[in-house]
Amino acid sequence: MPIAIYALTVGAFGIGVTEFVIMGLLLQVSNDLGVGLPAAGLLMTGYALGVFVGAPVLTIATRRLPRKTTLVVLMAIFTLGNLVCALAPNYPVLMTARVITALAHGTFFGVGSMMAASLVAPDKKASAIALMFTGLTLATLLGVPFGAWLGVAFGWRATFWAVAGIGVLALAALAVFVPKTPAEAPSPLREELAVLARPQVLMGLAMTVLGFGGVFAVFTFIQPILTELAGFSTAAVSPILLVFGAGLVVGNLAGGKLADKKLGAALLGSIALLTVAMAIAGFAFHSPIGAITVTFLLGFAAFATVAPLQMRVLQQAGGAGQTLASSLNIAAFNLGNAFGAWLGGAILLAGLGLAAIPLIAAVVPLTALALAAISLWVEKRTGPVVAA
Repeated sequence: MPIAIYALTVGAFGIGVTEFVIMGLLLQVSNDLGVGLPAAGLLMTGYALGVFVGAPVLTIATRRLPRKTTLVVLMAIFTLGNLVCALAPNYPVLMTARVITALAHGTFFGVGSMMAASLVAPDKKASAIALMFTGLTLATLLGVPFGAWLGVAFGWRATFWAVAGIGVLALAALAVFVPKTPAEAPSPLREELAVLARPQVLMGLAMTVLGFGGVFAVFTFIQPILTELAGFSTAAVSPILLVFGAGLVVGNLAGGKLADKKLGAALLGSIALLTVAMAIAGFAFHSPIGAITVTFLLGFAAFATVAPLQMRVLQQAGGAGQTLASSLNIAAFNLGNAFGAWLGGAILLAGLGLAAIPLIAAVVPLTALALAAISLWVEKRTGPVVAA
């Protein structure tokens, strides 16, 4: 793989740490800022909604810029947002800073996916995208556990200072290694927006929302689930998040390989595995060994869906709409994250307890599986809408 893809991976790593590290800091933020656990969980929701809004807006706003320039500007926004998080004096400022940080997320992954795919042969595109997303998985494997440990040891603000430092390193990597490409004359905006009228694209986006909605209903509240249900100490959460991150890395790469070989089978298989893993988690989290095992399985299953879902949307968008569709699918991932965080909080507010979260949330990827089956059935009957 070209070295530029690894530079994109560094940027993805920094963004991934910021998005997910809050999961390991909910108790610290809740206690320090004097807000309840459901309100602290909304910091995930706020970030995800920022991605959902920022992805289409910034993608359209930067469509006339060279891709490298766009990526560098977005990483600068990301770094600034994390600095504000580290300095936030109260919950509203922290929430605002999280949203500012999130604005760059969707367009970075959308433009970065297109850049990565453009640097390799057609039969390696899914693997190139998966490699870029490995930064996201490594963030969970290494960055999130380290950030959680740092927050416990030195306070949650120290974590955001560290993430801002990662942003500076990512800026340097992008500036040095990503090739300069001339700004392409963009297609008419009407042609790009026409992608939103394609039913198969909309179904692909819906699959992404539903697939990740269930995952983040659980993992927004992974810290209290591990401590209160499985009986682990707070200090043990960080090492267990390493297990989750290992599952993400392996699942992400496996999903990319499978999607390159047979996209439809990879799509159905990965979402089916995620549904089963969610159902098992409802029971496994009640024992320490079961909790560790299912944590790896959930990580593997969750990110095995990433490359198939991204490639499905790109395949059905085609031509002028691919960059916007790519960014919108990243927005859909985060809308799923927002929905999941809200769902988990709603289950707690309803008094059903932490144990009910994975069982109820398993219904969400099951719905995505049904939608994927319908989408592929329609395509089989009518033929591909857009050539791969």
